[in-house]
Amino acid sequence: MEQRLKREQVPTEQTWNLKDLFSTREAYVEELNDVNAEAAKIIAQKSSITNNSKALYQALETYFALKGRLWRLSAFASLKQSADSSNAENQADAARVDAVITEIETQLSFFEDQLMAVDENKLANFEKTTPELKEYAPYFHKLLLRKPHRLHPKAEKTIKAFSEVFDAPYTIYSRSKLADMQFHPVTDGKGRALPMSFTLYENRYASSRDTTLRRNAYASFTETLAAYKNTFAAVYAAEVAKTIALAKLRGYKSATEYMLQEQQVSESMYTNQLEIIYKELAPHMRRYAKIKQKQLKLDRMTYADLLAPIDTSAPQTTFAESKKVLLEALEIMGPEYRAIIEEGLNNRWVDYGDNVGKSTGGFCSSPYGAHSYILMTWTGDIRNILTLAHEFGHAGHFMLSQKYQKLANYRPSLFFIEAPSTMNELILARYLKQQAKSDEMKRSVTERILSTYYHNFVTHLLEGVYQRKVFRLAENGEALTASVLTKLFNETLKGFWGDAVALDERDGLTWMRQPHYYSGLYSYTYSAGLTVATAVAAQIEKEGQPAINRWLSVLKAGASLSPQQLIEKAHVDITNPATIRAAVGYVGSLVDAMQSAPPNEHRATV
Repeated sequence: MEQRLKREQVPTEQTWNLKDLFSTREAYVEELNDVNAEAAKIIAQKSSITNNSKALYQALETYFALKGRLWRLSAFASLKQSADSSNAENQADAARVDAVITEIETQLSFFEDQLMAVDENKLANFEKTTPELKEYAPYFHKLLLRKPHRLHPKAEKTIKAFSEVFDAPYTIYSRSKLADMQFHPVTDGKGRALPMSFTLYENRYASSRDTTLRRNAYASFTETLAAYKNTFAAVYAAEVAKTIALAKLRGYKSATEYMLQEQQVSESMYTNQLEIIYKELAPHMRRYAKIKQKQLKLDRMTYADLLAPIDTSAPQTTFAESKKVLLEALEIMGPEYRAIIEEGLNNRWVDYGDNVGKSTGGFCSSPYGAHSYILMTWTGDIRNILTLAHEFGHAGHFMLSQKYQKLANYRPSLFFIEAPSTMNELILARYLKQQAKSDEMKRSVTERILSTYYHNFVTHLLEGVYQRKVFRLAENGEALTASVLTKLFNETLKGFWGDAVALDERDGLTWMRQPHYYSGLYSYTYSAGLTVATAVAAQIEKEGQPAINRWLSVLKAGASLSPQQLIEKAHVDITNPATIRAAVGYVGSLVDAMQSAPPNEHRATV
């Protein structure tokens, strides 16, 4: 039976180069020790940071320089952990960094208290005296929004001191999922035994054309989830309870209001995404499920079959081949943007090999003052190119933001964060269709871009709908047991899929798959990002370069604008339900395209 590699067995070119962060472990340890001394310097200036404009500006510069150093330390430990969470040294490094950062941030909790205490008129005068302070205006604006909910300085310091405890639910979830979970091997349609893991299921087996393998893998997957359901329910319940408690302490009406203010998002922007897509996309996706069942000749459409591809003509592709395709597709974004992508592809920003202990899914980590790091697992499917484009959408965005913005204005709201990533997927899909030599290849691309909408408008949107229900139950005093959480997710799935998918009880266990529940209201923001990307892609199709130039200016703005302002800068009205409905309608047109042509049985070439 095929065996998964250990981390040290993965070819170097398939791993990211963490030496770009710290050249040696000794350098990392030295930096970990040095940041304490830097924090002490800021603490020593505590009484004078708002005395005058120059003192304030220098304090801000020093404070955020330290924040950047802490971010890079945290990223180094986190990336090692993501690459191999089974490694004891990686676990220890992550714990040590968390402890150091918690201690420093606890000691520096006074900083924002003092900034919030500065009178707005005084601050305006400071900006006149020291114009450089204007660069921090967006940061001050966000502080003022939070000011009514700021607690007594001693209380704020206490909350900071408990950061590691507050982060414990996610830590426990991640360690259990990546280091402890064991899955029974599975057999494919030819009777061959294959290894099984969380990563293998999500990246390979869930979208296999082999129905026997796909369903056997799902059975193994859900069997292991069931074994952990009570532990994961307790961990998630702790995360929800923590969020509700913090919201109450700070005087918010609800945990939702608390989390949305963190994103600078109105409740209508949030509910429009959930309610319009959940209700109006469902008929299109139910139709798509029935198309799949018919064309795949399935006895019934199960939850395990939803990612099975109809098309059999899509070619396998290598990472090297995909680099060329991606660079050609993103040529329209201009030389500055393309240079970022080229550097990342050729200088080991991407960790794409598979190994025991590696994190599932994909992500882009972009610590300020360093280049981006991308994690994914390469299986050879054409879908991998879209994933690569997605993560480099984040990288291109963050690197431009880093170039043009200070750290205080670097990372925009979660509500906007997935727009640049999904935008790249749409640009790549458009390019692949233009280059396709046959209708079969165009159909293949259509199906892959439908998977983008499935991922963001179905998978993550349903998680968002579910998460809203969870918080409502918890705030009404309902205990979040494994049975309650599983039943709730089953109800969410049933409400969307109706009778188009034969659902059973184990499908409800798949709420346990997603780490986004430990990052506030993250899941629903994928649909917001793709809604924006769909609108901007249509602008590019119609206008060409002017639309691209607008989009690049948005990426460079970082967090200097609110998410709504960023989206408006791109000439999109996210507050108008018609914008969301246009994106839903586009998904319907993709389903129409899949229904109108029969599947092809031979393999095509890109």
